[in-house]
Formats: sequence, C-alpha cells, structure tokens
Amino acid sequence: MQANGAMKYAEMAFQPVIDKCEGCERIVEENSVRFCTTYVSPDAKWRMGMCNFATHAKPEIKTVKVRINPLKAAKRASRRK
Repeated sequence: MQANGAMKYAEMAFQPVIDKCEGCERIVEENSVRFCTTYVSPDAKWRMGMCNFATHAKPEIKTVKVRINPLKAAKRASRRK
C-alpha cells in the first residue's frame, strides 16, 4: 500500500489483463501495465466462458418461440373448467 491508499498491483500477485478484458471498467493501469482490480488472474476467469466480473460484456439470452397447436390448446383449456 502506498501512503495515499492506492494499491500497487505490480508488487502484488496480480497478473496483467488479457485481450478479452479490454473495455472493462475494472481495469487500472500502473507502470504502463493494465491490471484487473477485482481478480488476480483474469485469464482464469475467461477460461470457462465469460468473466462474471466483466462490465463490458453481457450474456446472450436466447429466446425460443414455441409454436402451440391451437386444437390442443383449446382441449386443455376446456379440461381446466
């Protein structure tokens, strides 16, 4: 820790960010090297898919439109009454 309270990422075990981290708001730059403020090893967070700390990437939500047979829907509705 420095006197002003800023953490020195280069002295800690933090690893530099990878290409997939570009654009994230959690990146700080120290001695011209960019580090993630949240996670020590950014490469490990992206290994299994998307990083859950990423502020620049949003998960894709797939919606599936289901076609309902109107005859079956009418029969089900009549049975509920």
